[in-house]
Amino acid sequence: RTPVVAADRYRQRRTKASEIRFAGMVCGAWAEGAGIYCNEKRRAAARYAIRGDSYCEGVRPRQCTSKQQTGGGNRRCTCLFGGSHMTKRCGHVAVIGAPNAGKSTLVNALVGQKVAIVSPKAQTTRTRMLGVALEGDTQIILVDTPGIFAAQRRLDRAMVAAAWDGAGDADLITLIVDGRAGAGPKVEKVVAGLKDRPERKWLVLNKVDISAKEKLPLLTTKLAEMCDFEQIYYISAATGDGLAEFKTAIAEAMPEGEWHFPEDQVSDATDRLMASEITREQLYLQLHEELPYASAVETEKYTERQDGSVEIHQQILVARPTQRAIVLGKGGTRIKAIGEAARLELSKLMGVKVHLYLHVKVKPDWDEDRNVYRDIGLEWVE
Repeated sequence: RTPVVAADRYRQRRTKASEIRFAGMVCGAWAEGAGIYCNEKRRAAARYAIRGDSYCEGVRPRQCTSKQQTGGGNRRCTCLFGGSHMTKRCGHVAVIGAPNAGKSTLVNALVGQKVAIVSPKAQTTRTRMLGVALEGDTQIILVDTPGIFAAQRRLDRAMVAAAWDGAGDADLITLIVDGRAGAGPKVEKVVAGLKDRPERKWLVLNKVDISAKEKLPLLTTKLAEMCDFEQIYYISAATGDGLAEFKTAIAEAMPEGEWHFPEDQVSDATDRLMASEITREQLYLQLHEELPYASAVETEKYTERQDGSVEIHQQILVARPTQRAIVLGKGGTRIKAIGEAARLELSKLMGVKVHLYLHVKVKPDWDEDRNVYRDIGLEWVE
């Protein structure tokens, strides 16, 4: 594995985070409790240059979790890769499962801030994304993957291929299963693909807060009979149930080694890619039926203005003129709402003012264009 070392132009100060620990459902033992992981409002840090050829622009930093006092105010956190905070452990954890199991929600919760888009619709995640979580002296590199399902289109096949590729060379594979939905054909297909793999495998039943508790032991037994899982956990990524114990267990399972990322970096995604993902998230949230799956977002231009704000130009690709009309909405109301929501989310994530310009382009068979696959981070498949 080649370490990815990167830094963003906007190094945000870490702000003190409060974590409420709780008893969770671990290895079959259920205890009532709830937990949240809340961050204070992030602050945009002053821009500063990072010396050294090993750094590159465009990757978002972690929200600072320590305040260093200088006189009456805060000074910038100087915890950078290769500094005084060196790790004892570091490893890759593949997060796989059927669509809509809550994989991205879990990755965001473990990292402590948003690094992957989420929506109630299945197959929101299209490509492999890395989230970097910290637990004591351990850096956990979480590989968020697309849901695994019976793929038909080339795009679907590329997504499934990205999911299995994300499991390759992982120190640990975690199978995330929606405890409420149970073990249907989609889950069974994933388990069948896992059972003969040599990597360590853990079973994680998610959404236990809205699952029938009396059915969870039966579901666990069924899945355990299909595959040899080393450990089993019951969690709720949405409410935080069981996450503290789960994260601690992952950290203890990681091999010894130096960190692959700077301490304040949360993802390998560039600002340009994240901008496309945030706009695509709004397509999933604001459009219905099949239209979100029949569209893509490309960031054509990403520049920084002299005042420190960012100007982003994106095009939304659809296959037919009728789809373009739906995205635009009556009098342009829908595209305006999508752009406004995406701009606010991007400003929050980046800590700066964002000027977002969207237009919709009809491009028949856009999902057969190799360049589109490259831009969204997918490998071309035959």
